[in-house]
Amino acid sequence: MTGEVVRDSRFLLNYGLLVMTLTHTLTHVFGNLYIASFPILRDEFSLSIQQLGVLAAIPPLCEALLYLPAGMITDKVGSKRMLLVSLAFAVVGSLMAAMSFTPTMVILAASLVYLNTTAYHPASYSFTTHLFRQNARPRALGIHGAGGTLGVALGPLTMSLFIGLLGLTWRHVYLFWAVPLSLSIALILRLREESPNDGMSYEELPGGQDIGEPKSLFTKGLMILLVFVAVRTVALQIVGIFMPLFIVDERGFTVEQMGIIYGGSSLTGLLAAPAGGFLAARFGSKRWLSASVVMGMAMLILVAAAPGGILFSIAYIVYGFVGTLGMAARSTLIANLTPSSRRGVGYALLFLPSSIMAAISPLFAAGLIGLFGMWQLFPISILISVVSLAILVLGIKEP
Repeated sequence: MTGEVVRDSRFLLNYGLLVMTLTHTLTHVFGNLYIASFPILRDEFSLSIQQLGVLAAIPPLCEALLYLPAGMITDKVGSKRMLLVSLAFAVVGSLMAAMSFTPTMVILAASLVYLNTTAYHPASYSFTTHLFRQNARPRALGIHGAGGTLGVALGPLTMSLFIGLLGLTWRHVYLFWAVPLSLSIALILRLREESPNDGMSYEELPGGQDIGEPKSLFTKGLMILLVFVAVRTVALQIVGIFMPLFIVDERGFTVEQMGIIYGGSSLTGLLAAPAGGFLAARFGSKRWLSASVVMGMAMLILVAAAPGGILFSIAYIVYGFVGTLGMAARSTLIANLTPSSRRGVGYALLFLPSSIMAAISPLFAAGLIGLFGMWQLFPISILISVVSLAILVLGIKEP
């Protein structure tokens, strides 16, 4: 029988989770690849910091406009169909990027590959949470998240490989990734659509609800969590969006070295994401998410203080590691705060504030750089992180 999924949470690495993890890798290749290419795009098209800010803002703005519709469609037509749509966006966008020779074409291509994640996230997270009991979800979401962080890392790393060792261009990187994305469609086709009422793949009450599951989608806890996500995104984005330029211009690394450092920081998520999932299951999602924010602020201080060379590289890579530790906890909180039948919309809501703030933050950061310089982004980011931590600790009750 094709398309069969093991639906027993005792088996953590079932076919469904493996496919979700692999496709999560492929869909996230382009996010940091796009940002890592900014030093090259700046020189190729003679762009200013403000123009780069616009290039950074438009794709997540497109995401923000379509996240809620994507979540609603996921709940209506099912995760499998939306996963196929997301991969189609990614393939078309990567091919368009490979043929882009103007900033406008680059923005269009980047918007398509960003829309890939818009369709993918509500579908894949909803599918994954329906596979596992509540107490197993943090671990499963940690493994799923590891795939995404691997993809975030592979984009800049393959750019360094293609440009530094093979003598190719950034366009060839996009062309390369179109191939495994196309092949992954076959893996999705073998999945059997999961639904909240299909089998006993998780603990449930009569009517298909998880134990302690809220009956309403728009609860106070969910709204506060979304505010936390929005504020935290600003803190991360104003530093992260221009980090490739900071590494090259302020710390003296080459573009190829920057790709390795920038990608290596995300590559640590391959260990940090599942470790964070297991720790969230052990200590509780809210408590562990709060701890990860504190650790992230501490490491960002070290990144700002490191003068360059090996010290900066180590600090930034460890910063990437601790930044991923809270991913599974955040995703688990959303699953616990939303009805299983509305989980597609729930995860769309989770990523919606991130997309909105990711569209605003580059313009905000570019303005701050023009006023104060690039280094001043670090203390501003830490101050905003403190605000986000207060919202999380004081506003959300652990489900």
